[in-house]
Amino acid sequence: MKNKILSIILVFIVLFFISCPGEVDDDINPQLRVIDGFTFENYPKVDGSSSARPLNIYIACRLLGIKHKWLKNDLNGLWGIEPILKSNNNSRRFNELIRSNGTHQSFINLIDKQADFILTARKISSDEKTYANSKGISLIETPIALDAFIFIVHPNNPITSLTIEQIQNIYTGRITNWNEVGGNNAKINPYVREPNSGSQELMELLVMKDLDINKFPVSWEMAFNMTGAFERVQSDINGICFTVFYYKENIFKDANVKSIAIEGVYPNKENISNNSYPLVAEVYAVIRSDLDQTSTAYKLYEFLQTVKGKVVISESGYIPN
Repeated sequence: MKNKILSIILVFIVLFFISCPGEVDDDINPQLRVIDGFTFENYPKVDGSSSARPLNIYIACRLLGIKHKWLKNDLNGLWGIEPILKSNNNSRRFNELIRSNGTHQSFINLIDKQADFILTARKISSDEKTYANSKGISLIETPIALDAFIFIVHPNNPITSLTIEQIQNIYTGRITNWNEVGGNNAKINPYVREPNSGSQELMELLVMKDLDINKFPVSWEMAFNMTGAFERVQSDINGICFTVFYYKENIFKDANVKSIAIEGVYPNKENISNNSYPLVAEVYAVIRSDLDQTSTAYKLYEFLQTVKGKVVISESGYIPN
């Protein structure tokens, strides 16, 4: 009798699981996977720059087989690629997999082995490299996509183009009025990011080089993420700041700001692709040199350098390198 009852219970359990497919089966479509081998359980610990977050998410969706779409966050106005997941548990697990702690912190997390793979808007900085050396860690940085370093102003600012020398003079404090570069008779309000942020490091590397940026104050809006640059400039007709092309065109595309040409060349995909825009930047896939080459993190790193990987990068809106 006891065996008969157990058999009945087992039948009900089987019928329950047949009629109620698992959460992963509901959310995962193998036909959407560009390659096999990645699951929720083995997906690597990834991190990266805030501007690279949509790319990180898109890559994960294409490797895991998850539907996705661009959505606007009504709270902050930012657009992003979001996975379409029915299961709350799967949503939680996905968000735990894909982190975007910013350029500097993602390098620190990679060095500290809190991440195995990062996508960043720049190479490692000198102080991050010093920290890595102190830990006995070396990194491999591989450019996998093209972006551009751009300057934004208020849409009512008549300025449409600046030279690199003019920008250098603005940010060293030698030029202080817009009329000195063909604009209105008004004081220029240059905005900067916090030290070690991706865009601030690019500013120093690509534009300022061996010149020191004047001690402009970093407003609280700009101390945490790149949205502050847009918030300041769209509310200040005399403001100017810097960001990256992908962030402006895809993530904060509804911001009331305009990009300006540099050396007479406007930043767009064509001019970035053919390198006619003078401030082309690269997006890097970064791993530790001691990463296990049989790991999924290394498999992800290798994938982004393949033809299929470049297709995925292009689908995300980036320009493959």
